[in-house]
Amino acid sequence: MTTVSVNEIALGIESFGADDAPLVLLVGGTTMLSWPDALCERLAAGGRRVVRYDLRDSGESTTADPEAPAYTLRDLAADAAALADALGAAPAHLAGIGVGGMVAQVAALDHTGAFSALTLVGTRAVAPGPPDDDLPDHDRATMGRLFARPMPDWTDRAEVAEFAATGAEVLGDDPVAAHAIAARIWDRTPGTAAPVQLANQLGMVFSRLDCAPRWRERLPEIGVPALVVHGRRDPFFPVGNGAAIAREIPRARLLVLEEAATAIPDAAVGEVAEAMLALGRGTAGATVRGGASRPSHG
Repeated sequence: MTTVSVNEIALGIESFGADDAPLVLLVGGTTMLSWPDALCERLAAGGRRVVRYDLRDSGESTTADPEAPAYTLRDLAADAAALADALGAAPAHLAGIGVGGMVAQVAALDHTGAFSALTLVGTRAVAPGPPDDDLPDHDRATMGRLFARPMPDWTDRAEVAEFAATGAEVLGDDPVAAHAIAARIWDRTPGTAAPVQLANQLGMVFSRLDCAPRWRERLPEIGVPALVVHGRRDPFFPVGNGAAIAREIPRARLLVLEEAATAIPDAAVGEVAEAMLALGRGTAGATVRGGASRPSHG
């Protein structure tokens, strides 16, 4: 892992694969560890240079004030374009997961020359807050259980990891994997102050960003090959959000992982990697199909 300076800030990055291979740039949601190691390795084995990175105020990237960020969604999109250029590999295949998928959509719209393909995982086409009337909102029962839990002692690594595991169980993700990832995130977080830990573990800083103006109505302007991946069982951004994106981006392919929730489970890595590699080869097409991937519980 290292950092790259763009737009007067540092972005923490990790690279897989050969430096001269076509670039797949993975936007963290919000930290780079939201992208599974196994997926990065499969993409690299498929002949890609894979770079995953932390958004501002998370991981190894510049941390300022997560409670009052002085940047906007547009700034994060500009970071993605600047990073692709700094890596000397534009145009790049850009991929975003969760809130990183919002960054990726805006980046593809605002920086058209920087990207050659777009993958959007478990995201939606409107900013944090109430969705459009035709988009399904967070599952209320799940959110009630999720936010009823008391916050952990952020100075206690084990307590933070257990908090992540119980949250994953509520969401339908693998609690064992979530526990391990949360511990790694804790180790990479610059300090144990609650706002900084919240930004890293829960991505709460993103809800405080200025995300105007809207971009959903511009999705038909995206002219690069696009893949939309969504878990059928996602209660946070229900699958109708991904389906809407796929309808509105011309010729986009929708890949539904039938047994997945918010995270990419180990059992789905191969299918997602192959779909992303096919997109880079220009062979993904507009087929809408459902995956049969099942989450790992080991």
